[in-house]
Amino acid sequence: MLKRKKNIVETTSDGGENAIQNKEIEGLSQGQIVRRRFIRHKAAMTSVFVILFLIIAVFTSLEMRIGPLKWRGWWKFKYDELLDLRTEGCPEGIVGCPTLSVVPKFLGGSGVHLGMHPFGQDDIGHDYFSLVMRGAQRSIYVMLVIGILGGTIGTVVGSISGYFRGWVDATLMRFTDFIITIPSIIIGSVVGYHFGNLGVGFLAFYLGLFAWTGLSRLVRGEFLKLRELEFVDAARVAGASNRRIIFKHILPNAVGVIIVSVTLLMSGAILLETALSYLGFGVVAPDVSLGSLISQYQDSFTTRPWLFWWPGLFIITIALSINFIGDGLRDAFDPRQRRRLTKKDKEQAKVQAKIAAQSE
Repeated sequence: MLKRKKNIVETTSDGGENAIQNKEIEGLSQGQIVRRRFIRHKAAMTSVFVILFLIIAVFTSLEMRIGPLKWRGWWKFKYDELLDLRTEGCPEGIVGCPTLSVVPKFLGGSGVHLGMHPFGQDDIGHDYFSLVMRGAQRSIYVMLVIGILGGTIGTVVGSISGYFRGWVDATLMRFTDFIITIPSIIIGSVVGYHFGNLGVGFLAFYLGLFAWTGLSRLVRGEFLKLRELEFVDAARVAGASNRRIIFKHILPNAVGVIIVSVTLLMSGAILLETALSYLGFGVVAPDVSLGSLISQYQDSFTTRPWLFWWPGLFIITIALSINFIGDGLRDAFDPRQRRRLTKKDKEQAKVQAKIAAQSE
């Protein structure tokens, strides 16, 4: 009898927890549910603020021209400006050391301040903070272009392939398989060798033309599943065209897979650009990127490691933040994901379970 009563309490407790979670999303649209789940994902929300801060800081730090408009930038040095090498405060035989300090005076440090050259200087006197900001601008620009272009092509190819099936599906997927068999670093090297000297915009565009293969397969799989559901049959009976069914009915239901895949594509894009620039096939001089800075100053790792640290830190921060945002979006769009209940919610569910068990 006691065992049966205990089972009833446990079962009712689980039901109470489910009731609490269901009550929270009652009356909400799918978009509101996804937004609420994403906001509760602490790592993803932290990454959103980190990425926004980096983008604002990076793109407003240096002088920038957009057509007739000109932005002066809040940083005092240009990335291509030659300055006198700083020796004050540097170890013997070392020049251009960083002036950034993060240790307060009450802890024995020199206080929290940026100084004249917070990231130090390179071999010939360039302010390294300006170089890193310029490199981050180029890398983020390449990442965004590849993400948008690759995401668009992958979505279109995957949706057409999954919806029409037959010879259309076979042709598109065999072409996709052919591109997948070629390592991305080889494709990127060929593209960078032929188009890298045309500017970062051309490099990003041509890399984006080959970055859609993984996304197209995921979208195809989602379309193969969704095209068999009742709402698609209802749209066909109502006389909707294939284009309308694809883009107005099925595609909105596959948007979760697309958004998550695009974020992961962007994370891989910045790592690809870094690898290509490191090998000399990416952004070329006189312009710079985070990868080219690491390649250019790799010999300084033992004597002046800050020339290696700062670009690497920016690459890791951007890539991890994009990955965390992708994880948060994946969890938010997954209907099987449930919020972890607080201690108060669990106690409330147990109280409700006991009351229900006693009433029986």
